[in-house]
Amino acid sequence: MWGSWPGCHPGRQAREPADLERWVGHTTGALDTVTPREVPTTVRPRTTSTSVARAVLVFALSGVVALALVGIAGVVVLRRVGTDEATREAERIATVAARGIVEPRLQNGIVKGDADALATLDTLVTGAIVQGSIVRVKLWTPEGEIVYSDAPELIGSRFDLDETERQALRGGGVAVERGDPAAPESRLERELGPLLVVSMPVHTPDGRPLLFQAALPSDSVADSGRRLWSTFWPVLAVALAALALLQIPLAWRLARRVRESQRDRELLLRRAIDSSDLERRRIAGDLHDGPVQQLAGLSMSLSAQADALAHTDPGAARTLREAASRSRQGMRSLRSALMGIYPPTLRRAGLPAALSDLVAPLAAEGIVADLDVDIDEGGELPPEVESLLFRASQEAIRNVRNHAHASRVDVRVRTEDGRAMLEVADDGGGFAPERERAARADGHVGLALLRDLAGDAGGALDVTSSPGEGTRLRLEVPLP
Repeated sequence: MWGSWPGCHPGRQAREPADLERWVGHTTGALDTVTPREVPTTVRPRTTSTSVARAVLVFALSGVVALALVGIAGVVVLRRVGTDEATREAERIATVAARGIVEPRLQNGIVKGDADALATLDTLVTGAIVQGSIVRVKLWTPEGEIVYSDAPELIGSRFDLDETERQALRGGGVAVERGDPAAPESRLERELGPLLVVSMPVHTPDGRPLLFQAALPSDSVADSGRRLWSTFWPVLAVALAALALLQIPLAWRLARRVRESQRDRELLLRRAIDSSDLERRRIAGDLHDGPVQQLAGLSMSLSAQADALAHTDPGAARTLREAASRSRQGMRSLRSALMGIYPPTLRRAGLPAALSDLVAPLAAEGIVADLDVDIDEGGELPPEVESLLFRASQEAIRNVRNHAHASRVDVRVRTEDGRAMLEVADDGGGFAPERERAARADGHVGLALLRDLAGDAGGALDVTSSPGEGTRLRLEVPLP
């Protein structure tokens, strides 16, 4: 089967089904007329290569999108940082009010509702605290009684402390939470709008803990956050814009270098393949004019000597005829190798005739071959396209003969919508995809090379197979 398809080596070639006269009857045929000046271009450069300007434009647009995302993320982070910093600022203000102003002037009588203690504290709070950022001050006992508020209506009221407030009172920390305008203790603050409530413990001179609570407008905190992040986002925007502008010339230079490298690679590939094609034709010409002709002459000489000795020495005549037959077999093997190295029919008669010669030996091996060539525009294709289609067909047929154990193979060539398409399908044993990968890992790169050739011609090569389902090779290449 085609299990070793990526690494099938051209050791075994198709045997030409013609007789001796066809092999030796035209010693001045196509191989004799090939000269080194006839170097064909076998691979065309890709016609869909991306221009430098387009590459830079794509890079610039993607860079703008990336920078925009970074900018948006930066603004979100700055806003959060600003809000957090404004919240910490509210904590500091409340801490200064509680620990620096209220707690040092607390009297023990405040807990019992002493009028002098309340008046002293109220004068302090209304004169130094609620005139600033703080709009409401309360002092709570651990039992939930408000013993002081700058809103006198609340003094003496009892409400349940929530868990956050109780933890602040017990742990001595600072708690910050959004005010609940629906809470009963907040009925007098509803007209003040959304509030941020900061709670922390303070102590009377005799050590009794009270919960100090200061309410600040949420809008003022949000404004502080906005002022903070709005100070930094222009710096971020300028930095991102400078980065984008710096990247464009670098991207332009990189794209030019990549494009130049691509052109150099295509040029080297074309030269390598052209040199390979020239060398193949030179070797084919040397073999055709040398060993093949010598074997042909030897075979005819041995046959003539056998005829001369047929009556006088029948044993020697049989030996000479056997030697002549083996000479012809050797000549056929060489000619078969020549077809693999360089198919003269492809240059002389075109792709249909070359494919016909390629599949003809399959009949002698019991493989039914069906060849269908449907080419538009007078049945002619550019030489480089014909060469690529023939090479792919040659590899496929070689694998059918050597590995597929197939009884039938179909070869289809057609042109459609400006593209030439080749399809070679057999009904053989097929192979699993991992067999292809394993063969490639072992250094067999036949399929990989064909795919590279197809890719550099602007086309694509695809091989599909599964065990017991046969194998299908499909090649598409654009026409110039």
